[in-house]
Amino acid sequence: MIAHALSPVARSDVSHTEMANSIRFLAVDAVEKAKSGHPGMPMGMADVATVLFSRFLKFDAADPAWPDRDRFVLSAGHGSMLLYALLHLTGYEGVTSDELKAFRQWGSKTPGHPEYGHTPGVETTTGPLGQGIATAVGMALAERLLHARFGSDLVDHHTYVMAGDGCLMEGLSHEAISLAGHLRLNRLIVLFDDNEISIDGATSLSCSDDQLARFRASGWSACRIDGHDPEAIAAAIEQARRNDRPSLIACRTVIGYGAPNRQGSEKAHGAPLGADEVAKTRTALGWPYEPFQVPQFVMEQWRKVGKRGRAARRSWMERTSRFKSVPRSPFHDALNRNLPSEYTDAMARIRDRFATDRPTIAARQASQQVIDAIAEALPNLLGGSADLTHSNLTRAKTQQPVRHGHLEGGYIHYGVREHAMAAAMNGIALHGGFIPYGGTFLTFADYSRPAIRLAALMRIRVIHVMTHDSIGLGEDGPTHQPVEHLASLRAIPNLLVFRPGDAVETAEAWDCALQAQFNPSVLCLSRQALAPFREASGDTNRVAFGAYVVVEPTGGRDVTLIATGSEVSIALEAATLLANDNIRAAVVSAPCFDLFRQESREYRAAVLGSAPRVGVEAAIEGDWARWLGDGGEFVGMTGFGASAPAETLYREFGITAEAVRTSAQRCIALSRMVATYA
Repeated sequence: MIAHALSPVARSDVSHTEMANSIRFLAVDAVEKAKSGHPGMPMGMADVATVLFSRFLKFDAADPAWPDRDRFVLSAGHGSMLLYALLHLTGYEGVTSDELKAFRQWGSKTPGHPEYGHTPGVETTTGPLGQGIATAVGMALAERLLHARFGSDLVDHHTYVMAGDGCLMEGLSHEAISLAGHLRLNRLIVLFDDNEISIDGATSLSCSDDQLARFRASGWSACRIDGHDPEAIAAAIEQARRNDRPSLIACRTVIGYGAPNRQGSEKAHGAPLGADEVAKTRTALGWPYEPFQVPQFVMEQWRKVGKRGRAARRSWMERTSRFKSVPRSPFHDALNRNLPSEYTDAMARIRDRFATDRPTIAARQASQQVIDAIAEALPNLLGGSADLTHSNLTRAKTQQPVRHGHLEGGYIHYGVREHAMAAAMNGIALHGGFIPYGGTFLTFADYSRPAIRLAALMRIRVIHVMTHDSIGLGEDGPTHQPVEHLASLRAIPNLLVFRPGDAVETAEAWDCALQAQFNPSVLCLSRQALAPFREASGDTNRVAFGAYVVVEPTGGRDVTLIATGSEVSIALEAATLLANDNIRAAVVSAPCFDLFRQESREYRAAVLGSAPRVGVEAAIEGDWARWLGDGGEFVGMTGFGASAPAETLYREFGITAEAVRTSAQRCIALSRMVATYA
């Protein structure tokens, strides 16, 4: 039995070491109980975390969503027990001692890596290394943009990141720090756990980068300190807060600090210390308390830390209350997730114009017109592109570029940094105040995919505008022609993938994406012109159903042709050819499988019908089989594309009205034969 389990007397002279050790041993005990986890990072960075939270971080544990709080991002998400310990110690509601004891267990608030929306106080989901620091760039950017619009009285906070060697090795970090340095995001401070250890062993096995030189080359301030010296830590943070550029503080630490036989070794990284080593660590650090027990005097000091920002929060709330005008203020509008009535009117006008004028234009051109139409009605719409603005057509005429010294703009030139763009958009959405969208080619979704997946996991509203959506882009060839990407993106849960077939559908897809407060969206838009097929249908957004009937033949169906995007026109042409053969073909447009899947069984059955089905899409089959059934056929791609004009590619790859007619005839014949022998 360990003596002195709890101190019966509160103390006012709680030391830094006692506060830091409370973090260390909550982490050690949770990992030990779970028989799973990463104790080394929390043990090594406990001193840095203690200084940051107790002396600098502006937050109020009673209100985790306070808009002007500092953001703290644990990019090295495997060290999640560091964050969970801090949330528990500072008094976040629900992060109890029992939750720490349930670390990594079913239903607990303390999963293996921090998860946004699951645990109070967690600002973003981290785990895939590099995502945290890149997401934090978006948070820091959102803070500076809102500050430029509304001033220090309303927006005045920092973004702190705790990152490890793995975060900085990932290529994403190069993109992210380059963008942050270029924009001089001086409220961004990265605390680097510079322990020189990775899972395989010493970082020297695989990396010899001079991280300080690297960050400085990207326009950052950078320094190295002793990560176990609280005064050195405090001085470095204080200096970073005064810098005119983002700051890296390399904190030289010992992984697994205090564990006599594990510290400084990869053995402390990703496995429990073991009962014997835990006992020796308690002796070495002078922590004579039972597992999960924190002495009262230490807990009281931490709870004071959790309340330290309460006065600042209340003062901020008073200022914003005075600022609020009748019926609302632009600042409160920015923080409101709902779309204003001005947006609804602007979207209705552009949709009606498309339905009336029936333009034959590319989906990317229709998208640009939508952005132009809604930008002024949605001042918190924040656009951008990964160096493809003139191809993606993502910038509205009224949007000014964001530059250092000119942060009032509404359009970000992300450069050739697709992955950083996607992660930064996540950070912008998580921070609040903006609805971010960004453009690139659909084939480059591969570069963005990890961040898109995290957006879907976090259920946040970000919009990816991905143009050049098929072999229809033509002469650029197979490297730029997406064939597997639609199937790949549709496989991500909670992600809405749209492929509109004309201008009206493009407007409706934008409306769906903007209305989806808890879904990220991908708008897959054509390079080539699309013939109009939609007419006005009142106030009904038909894309919101996911799929719907465009043509319903009289007298019943012999076959149903289902298509997306540019192939809807091919299906319509095929229906005309089949009509000449006395075959009644219905045509269904399916711009969003994900939304169609959410419709009732009855609605889906009415749209799909009971006749044989043919699917048409200039991509691989993917999950089309679900909609086509055993007797259906798919007309699309089975391999990669080629370099040639679009019309040649569609002909050579057999994605034509004639090919659809042949497939339909074959399906009908098979259906009749099966019926005969049934």
